[in-house]
Amino acid sequence: MIETNWAGNHRYRADTIEHPATIEALARIILSAEHVRPLGSRHSFNDIADAPVLVSLEQLDKTIEVCADRTAVRVSGHATYAEVAARLGAEGLALHNMASLPHISIAGAVATGTHGSGDANGNLATAVTGLELVTADGAIVAVSKGDENFDGMVVGLGALGVVTHLTLAVEPSFEVQQFVFEGLRWERLEESFGAVFAGGYSVSVFTRWSESAAEQVWVKCRGGDNQMAERFFGAKAATVDRHPILEMPADACTAQLGVVGRWADRLPHFRAGFTPSAGAEIQSEFFVARDDAVGAMAAIRGIAHEIEPVLLVSEIRTIAADGLWMSPHYGRASTALHFTWRQEPVAVHRAVARVEEALAPFSARPHWGKVFTAFDSEGVDRLPDFLRLVDRLDPEGKFRNRWFDEWFTAP
Repeated sequence: MIETNWAGNHRYRADTIEHPATIEALARIILSAEHVRPLGSRHSFNDIADAPVLVSLEQLDKTIEVCADRTAVRVSGHATYAEVAARLGAEGLALHNMASLPHISIAGAVATGTHGSGDANGNLATAVTGLELVTADGAIVAVSKGDENFDGMVVGLGALGVVTHLTLAVEPSFEVQQFVFEGLRWERLEESFGAVFAGGYSVSVFTRWSESAAEQVWVKCRGGDNQMAERFFGAKAATVDRHPILEMPADACTAQLGVVGRWADRLPHFRAGFTPSAGAEIQSEFFVARDDAVGAMAAIRGIAHEIEPVLLVSEIRTIAADGLWMSPHYGRASTALHFTWRQEPVAVHRAVARVEEALAPFSARPHWGKVFTAFDSEGVDRLPDFLRLVDRLDPEGKFRNRWFDEWFTAP
């Protein structure tokens, strides 16, 4: 049996993929396996979710329960953001943010520190107020925000156990309008970086780096009565819906042109009703401190001619700081530099290494679920604490895998 990730760039080495129907069966699988990993929606682009035994939770009952006080929702780890959004919509509730793609599983997105965008918006894991997981000894462990080590367990990289349920903070539902502007000149972006990204609840800049202007700015404004001018820092308002890659049709993208919609139908870039293709692409992403954004962008522009042959598009976003130990945004407000590559692994590996070299002066941190070739563990402030937590919950290394051992060294 051959299984690959969503993009098809990684073939799992697993001997078996288990599908337990109960938590008790899951615990038995974990106890009997020498090395095991949870398998979610397969939207990681590296081997973070690989082991001789993989466990899919698809056969478990799916829970999406709004708490009695309507401030939180308890969800199964294998539920997708689209599924949770549908239930919250029926209840008049919302999450604070969404990733670009609503098809990803909650547990996988949280475990890797996946994010949306917005100066004041923390990554998706910052919505977590409770966590339930089955650990290496088969025990069911539940922790809540404020508990000892909670901040170390949320972005857990799959190394602490199999997350079965999460509790997420919610708020009253809200509307969003999405506007797209084209041709933002680099000098305007550089001189007005803070103002550009403060121009909406969530802002994304799409570029291929080598042009005199970034191709698109997607501005998502909270509320349903926003009036946007015809120009945004000199960029001209688009007159038709756009795809992040200009050459592609916008059918799968969320509505733009200021059309009012609920939060879940505008904060993602792509519609929940359109199942993503098998995605012949590879993704990388790196995070620098907000104050280093302009310098980091200039560094990438300086190597644009080297990476352009394998680059489909890049996205620039901002994310608020948080206190989750293994979050790429721990302790610092971040700017994300995202790269969507052609599916040419050898050439992409060279391009990623070149990007990492260019960003080295800015202490860039990688997205854990995407392709990177090097990182400075000195920049992960709470790594020693996290590794001690891993050793305590999994002393035999049942959840460690080749990816984990390649990138992390025990204290």
